[in-house]
Amino acid sequence: MSNPIVIVPGSGLWGGIFEEMRWHLSAYMPREKIFIVPLTVLDWIGVPPSPERSTQRVMRALHRTVEQVCRQYPDDAITIVGHSGGGTAAMIYLLGQPFEGECYPPVPVNRLLTLGSPFQSTERYGKIKSDFIAAHLQPEFFTRVNTISIAGKARCGNTSGSLAERSAFEFYNNTFRLESGKNGSVWGDGVVPLEACWLEGALNVTLEGVEHLPTPFGIWYGSRAAVQAWQKFLDTDPNP
Repeated sequence: MSNPIVIVPGSGLWGGIFEEMRWHLSAYMPREKIFIVPLTVLDWIGVPPSPERSTQRVMRALHRTVEQVCRQYPDDAITIVGHSGGGTAAMIYLLGQPFEGECYPPVPVNRLLTLGSPFQSTERYGKIKSDFIAAHLQPEFFTRVNTISIAGKARCGNTSGSLAERSAFEFYNNTFRLESGKNGSVWGDGVVPLEACWLEGALNVTLEGVEHLPTPFGIWYGSRAAVQAWQKFLDTDPNP
């Protein structure tokens, strides 16, 4: 693994949280080649809150970081690792289609690895991205960008279970609330249900026991054990 990596923080999160992920990735590649998009909570929420402007701010920050990487490593292809909504925002950025009037030129990104990113969602901030992706994603995308969707399987939603299981049910139910016959009684990473992460055309991978967010005693996508499990896909060949 030698190509530079750009990490896009997930929805509502800031860059500092992902230093742990960067540290564990540095066991497999030079740390100076791992970049974190410097997002803040305000970038995600905005005043007043707007999912459209939120996505635009994230893509602008991502583009500035990609340009920085291109200046430092002009001969290298780039891998983007996007967590949660950062993964769907990264895909919109790479699609090269106008989003709310903004469109980005081709960049030397040949791999996108997403972590708990909802490609199907009815939640307000997730839906605007997942709907855009569904409308514009073509099979050609996967011939130029090797795409891997990682989903954690840590908790099944249960209205009669523990506090964590009840919370998972509410999160999952929020994702599926407009879809007939579905509710929060499914498996997922505690925030995003497994099924919402599956993307036709991508390599879809389940990680047992991995949670969406960092907790004192749990394993999340940025923990050492999880990074060890998904970093191997950063060296996979492009999708056929």
